[in-house]
Amino acid sequence: MSATPTLGFLLHDVARLLRKRFEQRAKCLGLTRSQWQTLAYLSNNEGIHQSGLAEILEVEPITLVRILDKLAERGLIERRQHPTDRRIWLLYMREEAHPLLAEMRDLGDVTRAEALDGVSAEQREQLYQTLSVMKTNLVQACRTPVEENETNDG
Repeated sequence: MSATPTLGFLLHDVARLLRKRFEQRAKCLGLTRSQWQTLAYLSNNEGIHQSGLAEILEVEPITLVRILDKLAERGLIERRQHPTDRRIWLLYMREEAHPLLAEMRDLGDVTRAEALDGVSAEQREQLYQTLSVMKTNLVQACRTPVEENETNDG
């Protein structure tokens, strides 16, 4: 086995360490990782229904319900009934969550700056462009059945 990590392992390790470092900084906010991730995604998807947010977060709906219960208890989010379907609950941030979200963004900025220390602006731009292309490629590939991919690739 090669001593050089594969792209997948390297990306996984960098993402894991970014989360770990952010968690170290965010501990003072009194939120778990799942709670701050839920707030971060909800802030960009207000009015989404619970199952849609669970899908984005890649968690089971029952798991998300527990997270949302805790955030609601802290007064950070609210559930509103769908106007035409009483079975569906729509999720919204409460005003109380916005200062906390701003702190989370600041901590994210500090964490990213720490991770990118010594990386030039040009290298950062190239990294973002490369990762964006990779993401686009993989999103498209994931929409294609594996058998079709294997046939097309030889």
